Amino acid sequence: MTRIALVTLVVDDYDEAIRFYTEALGFRLAEDAPRPDGSRWVVVEPGVQGEGTALLLARAKGGAQRDRVGDQTGGRVGFFLYTDDFARDHARMLAAGVTFLEEPRHETYGTVAVFQDLYGNRWDLLQPAS
Repeated sequence: MTRIALVTLVVDDYDEAIRFYTEALGFRLAEDAPRPDGSRWVVVEPGVQGEGTALLLARAKGGAQRDRVGDQTGGRVGFFLYTDDFARDHARMLAAGVTFLEEPRHETYGTVAVFQDLYGNRWDLLQPAS
């Protein structure tokens, strides 16, 4: 079996990113370990450990990486957060200060709304149609 286990998300600051992903989005902090070069290995995940893809939060190093923070996909939605209860998660995220760029809409594939993370990366909150 093969699967994509981690996707790197370049961030400005480890601690502010951890706070956003755990407090505003409800992810859990799976790992936070120092590395010999002074960086940290920081992994957050939205579900149960090992069930799905997690994010590796990587602090930007150098100008080229800093230029990509918040725009890793050229302004497109680059991340898709699936939910089994759109209304619950949408309300919780709004209460936590998450910025939604549109009102929820119902499509043939499910209920969806685009939101931004703390750096401006675009995400879909999506409850797939049953």
